Amino acid sequence: MASPVQVVWFKRDLRIDDHVPLVQAARTGRVLPLYIVEPEYWEQADTSRRHWDFIRGSLVALDRALRGLGQALIVRHGDAAGVIEQLCATVPVAALHSHQETGNQWTFARDRAVARSLSARGIPWHEYRQHGVVRRLRKRDGWAAQWEALMAAPAAAAPAAITGCEGVAGGIERLPDCPGPVAAEPLIDLQPPGLEAGRDVLRDFLRERGRHYAGGISSPERAWTASSRLSPHLAYGTLSLRRVLQATRERRHALRGTPDPACRAWQRSLRQFEERLHWHCHFMQKLEDQPSIEFRNLHRACDGLREEGFNRDRFEAWQAGHTGFPLVDACMRALRDHGWINFRMRAMVVAFAAYHLWLHWREPAWHLARMFTDYEPGIHYSQMQMQSGTTGINALRIYNPVKQSQDQDAEGRFIRRWVPELAAVPGDWIHQPWRMPESLQHRAGCRIGADYPAPLVDHVHAAQRARERFRDIRREALARRESVTIRDRHGSRRPARGRGGSQKSRADRHQLDLFPEPDR
Repeated sequence: MASPVQVVWFKRDLRIDDHVPLVQAARTGRVLPLYIVEPEYWEQADTSRRHWDFIRGSLVALDRALRGLGQALIVRHGDAAGVIEQLCATVPVAALHSHQETGNQWTFARDRAVARSLSARGIPWHEYRQHGVVRRLRKRDGWAAQWEALMAAPAAAAPAAITGCEGVAGGIERLPDCPGPVAAEPLIDLQPPGLEAGRDVLRDFLRERGRHYAGGISSPERAWTASSRLSPHLAYGTLSLRRVLQATRERRHALRGTPDPACRAWQRSLRQFEERLHWHCHFMQKLEDQPSIEFRNLHRACDGLREEGFNRDRFEAWQAGHTGFPLVDACMRALRDHGWINFRMRAMVVAFAAYHLWLHWREPAWHLARMFTDYEPGIHYSQMQMQSGTTGINALRIYNPVKQSQDQDAEGRFIRRWVPELAAVPGDWIHQPWRMPESLQHRAGCRIGADYPAPLVDHVHAAQRARERFRDIRREALARRESVTIRDRHGSRRPARGRGGSQKSRADRHQLDLFPEPDR
């Protein structure tokens, strides 16, 4: 009689290092490492070819690493529950092992179907945490301590070897070039995928590029190198968050006490980077606790505010980078071609769509999900709602597209790179080209309204109108009570510095953030 098989289901954890399900399965018996290409998943509105291209490259690297341990990756196509049922009928499956996943509603429903199928067969499914997300969390109190305990625990080294499962067909050669409808989408300039590529990026950041993180991550130009660029590796699990955090802390420790003034810049940068690793799981926890935020406003007082009368022309102009606001357009075009822009620019383009164009966040969320190579559902929908003003616990961050352009791309280098229509526009006019006299437009070869669009809206008036609409809602007693409830459920409990440098809890700061901010 064949010995039992431990199936390891790889999802958003495409690595062998610090992979607890693989380690536990290897300790128990024969291992069958499985990846399922799910055609229905690739029909969802938030999937795209750039996601698959990164995943596919990471799977090739994963297969190579698994072969080095003694067993190739098994690739199957179809509905996950059906695939696993078929495996159970083929080999004596003793248990399924995987990491927990905080994904979109489709993956949540998929996992429930798999759980029902396994339960009917009496086969246990062991799920392990890989992020700081806590399932079935009742209160946020103490969440940060749980996060710290998981991240400070020793990382799990890859098994020295695994006992494979012979005679199971379906190797890496079964990976499609691109599945489903997303196959028709164009290729982009993709970050190199896979564990080794992720390690190279992390090493380069901690040894070279990270010094400029604190001063460079807001700039749409400098952030391409100053940012960590680890986000796709974290999104698809080619690197573990724990490994990244621990490597960052080791680097900070090595720099401590060094008299070189440059070390102060390093420490500041790495401290800020570590803070953002906390944010990663903080936002994912929101979707885990309330999956409905993928579809509905978190703050229900915002229902009906933007949903009716969605302006399709404005949306399509925003998608294409033809809004008439140079920095917004440059960001949207860079994102289209490279799958990445820095966080501040992400916040700006969402806020511009939400407040200035008055677009409900749902369709922009789908579009950006498809554009971001590093799309992480738990972070994505939380951020879309926060930057659109529908959380009820955050200030309205209405980014002034002209001020941001002047502050973050003062010389217009990023704009000229991505909006070549404006390449010859003088620096005094690059941020507001619609103000150029006609004679200057002619000399610059850029006629506003012909070669480059006039602004879709009066951004000052649009921002003021948005602020007034939200002020009316947030002043209502019922809305304020709901904001307190949301804050208690989703607000961070970690201490943060308030105004004047005093220590103030994030919950206290969220209470202040019930009111709008001026343009940023």
